Amino acid sequence: MRTVEVMDTTLRDGEQTTGVSFNDGEKLAIAQLLLDEIRVNRIEVASARVSEGEYRAVKRITEWAAAKGYLDRVEVLGFVDGTLSLDWACEAGVKVVNLLTKGSLKHCEGQLRKTPQQHLDDIDSVIGEASRRGLKVNVYLEDWSNGMIYSPAYVENMIEHLSTRNIERIMLPDTLGILNPDQVLEFCNWAVSRWPDIHFDFHAHNDYDLGTANVVSAVKAGMKGVHTTVNGLGERAGNVPLASVLGVLNDHLKIGNTLVESKVSKVSKMVELFSGIRIPENKPLTGEYVFTQCCGVHADGDDKGDLYFNELLPERFGRFRRYALGKTSGKASIKKNLEELGITLSKEDLDKVTRRVIELGDQKETVTTGDLPYIISDVLKNGSKEQSIKLVNYHLTVARGMRPVASLSVSIEGETYSETSVGDGQYDAFMKAMWKIYQTLGRPVPALTDYLVTIPPGGKTDALVETIITWEYEGVEYRTRGLDADQTTAAIKATMKMLNIIGNREVMKKTSSGNLEKQS
Repeated sequence: MRTVEVMDTTLRDGEQTTGVSFNDGEKLAIAQLLLDEIRVNRIEVASARVSEGEYRAVKRITEWAAAKGYLDRVEVLGFVDGTLSLDWACEAGVKVVNLLTKGSLKHCEGQLRKTPQQHLDDIDSVIGEASRRGLKVNVYLEDWSNGMIYSPAYVENMIEHLSTRNIERIMLPDTLGILNPDQVLEFCNWAVSRWPDIHFDFHAHNDYDLGTANVVSAVKAGMKGVHTTVNGLGERAGNVPLASVLGVLNDHLKIGNTLVESKVSKVSKMVELFSGIRIPENKPLTGEYVFTQCCGVHADGDDKGDLYFNELLPERFGRFRRYALGKTSGKASIKKNLEELGITLSKEDLDKVTRRVIELGDQKETVTTGDLPYIISDVLKNGSKEQSIKLVNYHLTVARGMRPVASLSVSIEGETYSETSVGDGQYDAFMKAMWKIYQTLGRPVPALTDYLVTIPPGGKTDALVETIITWEYEGVEYRTRGLDADQTTAAIKATMKMLNIIGNREVMKKTSSGNLEKQS
């Protein structure tokens, strides 16, 4: 079976995203996840001679990679600068250098101010020195896409010359993201047909939102490797996302690869955290909404035989299927959310709750699963159970030079408990105080996996703040929402909703267990 190599350049090209900078610990963690768990074939981790911090990061990665036997899979970008990049790479412990050369006549003459032959002579000098040092060399033809359009003879001469040199791969980048799939298919076909024994990589950029489509064309044309970044980070509009490439390789091209699907969400979340660049909610495969059905008709169809499922099953990628609540929700969507909470309603009551959710959606209100018990209580009045966990009162203090302190009292199934704790922030102090109570009582707690705060555009200091917290409990993901003018208060409201979800589930478990004992 034909296979394609995937080289991920999140730590090099991805870090060229405006405002993104990874420290050495973050780089090491991402490198470990990419090689150990996602199992990409290679990673490009830095550009030579950028900074002292970059050197430290590469040194840590190569030391770890050497111990794991991965050193030949760790690469750095080097330059045609005599021995400077090679010196840097050797000191950092690198064994593979990706040499940046000029892939268009315009770049060669305009930026380097050299003739093609002078450039080739300089490249030969670096490749020869790298070989003497025991370094492997891959070659980038920077601006190759413009070279193919405006100076194809120059590109042909470059590749023909390099084909006789001691290099591992020739990498063809669409540096400015200008190509469309037809051009990629034509240009890559030409290269593969002309030099069938060369290992060519294709490196896409996403300026026209064609990055993934261009990778499909490149693989169809016979490229042996493609380059990606996690979450599509990179210059300008970014590179082609790792998750998207994984999806098309497995489902559309049926091409062999080493990638582990179930770990994609994990690395995406880690890079989101370290980069500070949020994953768009509608990002394919990794976005919040990609496995969320909003239309009630879809939920109904899924209930009657998974009629709205496709090959992108969330379980493949370590995700969960969800059903959104809003004005397009039907009874099927609400029923599925109630099932998560362990709540069963009569047809009449379900109709009432559905109407209320639709009304809230019309008012642009966000409704989460955690809001449903409160909506049920409001709509059915005495038709739902009283919340078993209530916040009696709390006091938060913050002072310059001192850690924030939280004191709280909470009522749990009619009994009141109090606790005080310090934290790194007011909400952190609140949570630590609450968890002290839960630990004393031996009650289970959820794991907080994401915390999102939003303020309406143009909002002033008194604007309402929406805090949406994502939790994981017993393998199920929940989202609860709090709304208040104070951010911490909004987070506390979202937290209390989650604690009541758990409380209700535990009560139902005990009730079910008691009923089984009676029957036996």
